[in-house]
Amino acid sequence: MKRFLPILDWLPRYSGIDFKGDLSAGLTVGVMLIPQGMAYAMLAGLPPIYGLYASTIPLMLYAIFGTSRQLAVGPVAMVALLIVTGVGHMAEPGSETFIGLAILLALMVGVIQLSLGVFRLGFLVNFLSHPVISGFTSAAALIIGLSQLKHLLGIEIPRSNFIHEILISAVQSIDQLHLPTLGIGVGGIVVILILKRLNRSIPGPLVAVVLGVLLVYGFALQEVGVKIVQEVPQGFPKFTIPAVSSDSLTSLLPIAITIALVGFMESIAVAKAIQAKHKNYQLDANQELIGLGMANIGGAFFKAFPTTGGFSRTAVNDQAGAKTGMASIISAVLIVLTLLFLTPLFYYLPQAILASIIMVAVFGLIDFKEAKHLWKADRTDFYMLLTTFIATLTLGIELGIGIGVILSLAMVIYRSAYPHIASLGKVPGTQYYRNVERFPQVEQRPDILVMRFDAPLFFANADYFKQKLQLMAQEKEGELRLIILNAEAINNLDSSAVHMLQDCIQEFQQNGIVFYITGAIGPVRDVLYKSGLINQIGKDNLFMHVHHAVAHFDNVGDEQLELLKHHAVQTNVDQPGNLWD
Repeated sequence: MKRFLPILDWLPRYSGIDFKGDLSAGLTVGVMLIPQGMAYAMLAGLPPIYGLYASTIPLMLYAIFGTSRQLAVGPVAMVALLIVTGVGHMAEPGSETFIGLAILLALMVGVIQLSLGVFRLGFLVNFLSHPVISGFTSAAALIIGLSQLKHLLGIEIPRSNFIHEILISAVQSIDQLHLPTLGIGVGGIVVILILKRLNRSIPGPLVAVVLGVLLVYGFALQEVGVKIVQEVPQGFPKFTIPAVSSDSLTSLLPIAITIALVGFMESIAVAKAIQAKHKNYQLDANQELIGLGMANIGGAFFKAFPTTGGFSRTAVNDQAGAKTGMASIISAVLIVLTLLFLTPLFYYLPQAILASIIMVAVFGLIDFKEAKHLWKADRTDFYMLLTTFIATLTLGIELGIGIGVILSLAMVIYRSAYPHIASLGKVPGTQYYRNVERFPQVEQRPDILVMRFDAPLFFANADYFKQKLQLMAQEKEGELRLIILNAEAINNLDSSAVHMLQDCIQEFQQNGIVFYITGAIGPVRDVLYKSGLINQIGKDNLFMHVHHAVAHFDNVGDEQLELLKHHAVQTNVDQPGNLWD
């Protein structure tokens, strides 16, 4: 039961010390969630109150089903932008239809995540590479941040997912700039950044909200054009079954899959980073999918839009002393109390303050360090990051992540089809064999080729293996007498690879070249024996190490070469001459 209900792992051992840390963290994160939730709801195209709805039931359910004890689930900027992008094509943001679709989207995201977890398919997320996610996140952060310019500047800018359209519209409307709104928005950004630098445990967004409300109320700034949140519904949302139709399900499915995967990746990434500092529990990726899925499914019945684990709140939750999922439950209870008693206090909240909260949060997602690191360490990954970044900025969020997924899969296929192959030579004075390109001082015998293949050998790379092996053999210019395949890095052979090896070995043997294999692991040896390939190679021609193979050849190589010649004559096989001609 602990596997399916992780709360049973920590709740029976819950102590007063745990509660002290959880109470502090839960109140701190709850206070953060109030302004953040409202801001991210506005970003998602929903009334601000829906951000508080999304900060109650999902938190409680994740605390029951999730394995991370510090992960802070709730509304996040990335998912909010994906919502407004995907649902915005189907209905006007803020409309009743839009709200209903966003809630249905939460149910769909939850079902997808739950299904992936139940069927142990969490590994599928690994096909989205980190450079692609970094490029997508950085570009999306720019789009998210700039989408708030209309609230920060107090001007009308048409909604768009393209950064150039947003900037052009902003420049064209700059003459409508509303200075009081700009002052409030910039002031909110400054307050949040200063408090963040001074002490991360101080809820900067909440301080900005309080100051913004007092400023508008005290000086009646709403009368001079400062836009405010106005009426915020009071009370906990009633249990409601989301409206489901086949047309809605079909239209929302692509964005639901995107949010399910991207949300899980964001969540598991921060959960792993935090768990590395806590050795008293283990993360289970599939159970995390179940936890997030249950959070979204349950939230959908209480008017919540899709949620996931957030970077900033999780970091604050950990720093504030969270020990278990009870911290999330405490945060949710605080939001419930806010819904029941405190919503009238947000009437005078300026929208510019919510925009400042969003802009500070999302601009922190722009990952300059990763781009700089990849430029130095791995140019291929850097270009993947850059391509995804540019595609997201110019083609939009949905196409950007789609191109990123295609790039990730293409790179997996390419690296599987064209893995690293090395020609090995002996390190002088030792028994070790190393890559000749990395170790120029190694010794290579003209009559021996030692090849290392650093990947599973299967249908996708069998022809590449054959071409590279023949090319390396050709470079020996006819002196070659022995080929050694170092199979230490080969963890699998399929039937296509077996047929290819049979053909290669036959050709080599017909040309008077002996073929050895070294370092083959158990599963590979099983295939060699079951396929009968071992009879063609010879049971005595399998070795643990390369130097054993070389020593054996020096002792009996002449006899083996004579046997090959004799066999060729006995079977009346026409000698093909040089198979590389």
